Amino acid sequence: MRQAVSQGRGLIATMILVVVCSGVVQGYLTPLLPVVGAHVGIGGVGQNNLYLLSQVAFAVLTPLLSRWGDMWGHRRLLLVAVALVAVGSLLIAARPTTATLAVGMVLQSAVVGFFPLLAGILRSRAPEHSRVGMSVLVGALLLSIGTGGFVAGTLSDEHALAGLWTAVPFCALALAAAFALPTSTTPRAGRFNTPAALLLTIGLGALILVLTEGGSWGWASASTLLTLVASLLVLTVWVRVERNSSHPLVNIRLLSNPRLAAVSAHTFCIAFGAIGFLGANAVYLGTEPDGDGLGLGLGARAISLVSLAMVALGFIGSTMTPRLARTVGDRAVLVTGGCTGALGFLSLCLFHSSLPQYLVGALIVGLSTGMFEASTRSLSVEVVHEEETALSVGVNEMALSLGAAIGAAVIGSLWAGNTTAQGAVTGAGYQWAWAACALVALAGAAVGLLFRQSPQAPAPEAGTVTVGRTA
Repeated sequence: MRQAVSQGRGLIATMILVVVCSGVVQGYLTPLLPVVGAHVGIGGVGQNNLYLLSQVAFAVLTPLLSRWGDMWGHRRLLLVAVALVAVGSLLIAARPTTATLAVGMVLQSAVVGFFPLLAGILRSRAPEHSRVGMSVLVGALLLSIGTGGFVAGTLSDEHALAGLWTAVPFCALALAAAFALPTSTTPRAGRFNTPAALLLTIGLGALILVLTEGGSWGWASASTLLTLVASLLVLTVWVRVERNSSHPLVNIRLLSNPRLAAVSAHTFCIAFGAIGFLGANAVYLGTEPDGDGLGLGLGARAISLVSLAMVALGFIGSTMTPRLARTVGDRAVLVTGGCTGALGFLSLCLFHSSLPQYLVGALIVGLSTGMFEASTRSLSVEVVHEEETALSVGVNEMALSLGAAIGAAVIGSLWAGNTTAQGAVTGAGYQWAWAACALVALAGAAVGLLFRQSPQAPAPEAGTVTVGRTA
């Protein structure tokens, strides 16, 4: 069976099963947060912090899984990652408590390794399908995020916690698909850099702690300033360790490639809002309206339908991106994606008191998400040599995870500083959060202007119509 899926469409079709699992896992909990939060006694800020915890785990696991994949084989680590996700999903479904939600969501964060590991297999086994393959996989990811949320929301309308079982059967399918995939032909090399892993984990943990607790500690307090300085010092030491290591955990030297640096910086900026905003989106949709009309009071199924509509627009953005890149160039696509995201968040700032008004901004954000995920994932594969594929995709995925984690942390901090006596987020809290996301998205558009086009013409893919510019 493995030989039958080792090339071309069979390979991509099998990978889609793994990516669908990733999408369902990333999407099914979002519409359930208000219901599950009420069941276990977690408020809006606590729900956002759970989402934040998973984003921090994303940032830490991205380089770990990518590096282990280069050392021990991409398929082998893919199996490990899928198994971790399956265990986390089963734990959450079988016994939902605050502790099991936290542990389960951390285990589920191993989905962040799926794309780097799959990219390593795809580029080594079917390089002629790399651009179209990545675009198809991103499209499948986005659709499955929305579908998973819809299924979970529908199940929870019948029984409050039934939706928590949504991911379990998809994890079983992904395990079977991962067994069927071939190993990559990229040579295995290197050893694990334990000091770098510890420094990265401590540094990121301290930074996120500052962003989440700075409001309650006081931004000018000794606790906040000392923790911030400590996190920056640890991360600085981590960068030095990585640059001087012959076996880096994250190959910082890859960022000396200006094209990869621009792609990763753009990824960070757009993920700050587009991904960091997802937990906040569910909270706003599920919050009962107050006297000023803030909050929409939707149930789990209605929230999942909004998420499904967002990812449907994301799918359109993803699938049109290769053709758009061929027409106007990759730089223009990056700039357009950033400006589109900023427009969506600006719309949310101005129009949010009714569901139709809110949908306009949310759908524009969804379109931007699809564009940036397809373009940056394809470019991060193409701007480096084949043997650096998993590392390069890992760098980009880490930029995405960091952007999402810091975005969620900033949103949580802005909320924590703008709550009522009952703990509900005020209108100013939502407004500041949307404005911050719009501003950072504009920064992403500006970074896109720094991306340098390749002078080489795109090479057609075997058996397909040429789409997108080969960088």
